[in-house]
Amino acid sequence: MKMNEIQQLSREEIAQRLEDARTELHNLRFQIATHQLDNQVKLRYARRDLARLITVSHEYELGIRK
Repeated sequence: MKMNEIQQLSREEIAQRLEDARTELHNLRFQIATHQLDNQVKLRYARRDLARLITVSHEYELGIRK
């Protein structure tokens, strides 16, 4: 997910996607631990998406975004 796509989402959509991203990251970590994940680059992308969502969510809390 690109940053400009995230910036266009509402606060509720960001909160939902944030929850989904955390769940996905947890599942990917579990798959790595059990040697079921073939493409480990997915973990990197999941972490980056989560960081982007957290950044935009934090900007809303600080009042930078309205």
